[in-house]
Amino acid sequence: MIGLIQRVKWAKVEVDDQIVGEIRSGLVVLLGVEQGDDQAKADKLLEKVLNYRIFADENGKMNLNVQQAGGSLLVVSQFTLAADTQKGLRPSFSRGANPTDAERLYDYFHQQAAQKIQTATGQFAADMQVSLQNDGPVTFWLQV
Repeated sequence: MIGLIQRVKWAKVEVDDQIVGEIRSGLVVLLGVEQGDDQAKADKLLEKVLNYRIFADENGKMNLNVQQAGGSLLVVSQFTLAADTQKGLRPSFSRGANPTDAERLYDYFHQQAAQKIQTATGQFAADMQVSLQNDGPVTFWLQV
């Protein structure tokens, strides 16, 4: 399971010109589900996302996690993160989970997140327009 996290000042997701998810300060989590991923991996990734210290403390050092910084999560499904880009000029998605499993784990991830922190989401398998102001920019690739 892959989480590409971006520290943001604000972010939103639109589907058909309607905002379906929006946050102020916090993290955008682009979530890629791979074959073999399960709830244990989702729990491990969520724990890492919530505790990753990438927000500034009173001394300006990256020493606070998203909860300590008073932020929120915006979780967006992103199957292209599971792409194999090693050969050729066209990505292969053979490592990605099938849509049924991916949606189940995406739903599980954001439901678990919502029990711990204010969480907004995109819409699984939709053509989404994601807008954000990356703070820093600060972006990290987390994989479990």
